[in-house]
Amino acid sequence: MTATAAAKKPEAKGKSAKKLPAVPESKLKFSKKQVSKRAVLIKRKLKRTAVIALRKRENLVRAEKYQAEYLRADRREIKLRRLAKKRGQFYVPAESKLAFVIRIRGINKVAPKVRKVLQLFRLRQINNGVFIKLNKATINMLRIAEPYITWGYPNLKSVRELVYKRGFVKHNRQRVPITDNFVIERKLRKAHDIQCVEDLVHEIFTVGPHFKKASNFLWPFKLNTPTGGWRKKANHYVEGGDFGNREDKINKLLRKMV
Repeated sequence: MTATAAAKKPEAKGKSAKKLPAVPESKLKFSKKQVSKRAVLIKRKLKRTAVIALRKRENLVRAEKYQAEYLRADRREIKLRRLAKKRGQFYVPAESKLAFVIRIRGINKVAPKVRKVLQLFRLRQINNGVFIKLNKATINMLRIAEPYITWGYPNLKSVRELVYKRGFVKHNRQRVPITDNFVIERKLRKAHDIQCVEDLVHEIFTVGPHFKKASNFLWPFKLNTPTGGWRKKANHYVEGGDFGNREDKINKLLRKMV
């Protein structure tokens, strides 16, 4: 009995010697922290993916709704025009509420009043353009600065092309390109319910309740000199020149400048 006990003792001693050392507590804490951190990141990523998918669906629904609205408005205009023609009357469309203003002349010999108006319109460089809501005050300002600007009434295609092709927004006082809808969403969604490019286009084209915020959010458009150059900047548009109101003919000019 003693011999067998003596034989077992060194075996037990050898087994205990072969055991691995215990993991330090600091290392266990660190690995636990890493696992929890990874879990939080995965959870956040999944949540963000779900939100992006939801926003995409919402934006698609909104775009379809706006397209239907534009088609209804066009059909209504055609119907009213045909009805007036049938009755032997004239159809006069409603006055435009939206104008697009382009600066065409530099700073030489600019009167202080004109300079102030150009600053208020944010037209600080030649070929800069902005959207303006037409009312009594802005029309008077346009008249003051008329020799230095050309303006007119843009259609839906022009508004879309400007925002999609030349659209930049203000973020932290910087000029940021519109690369995705998140650029717009992070600034305008909570306060103004504008979360995608189509929302922005609709708000501007229809001159909605948040037009001022949407227009100021857009950086002034930097356009090219029109193909073939200007005709004569010192003359009014109706006299064969360039400055002044060109009404719906601004759309033809914008095709050459965008």
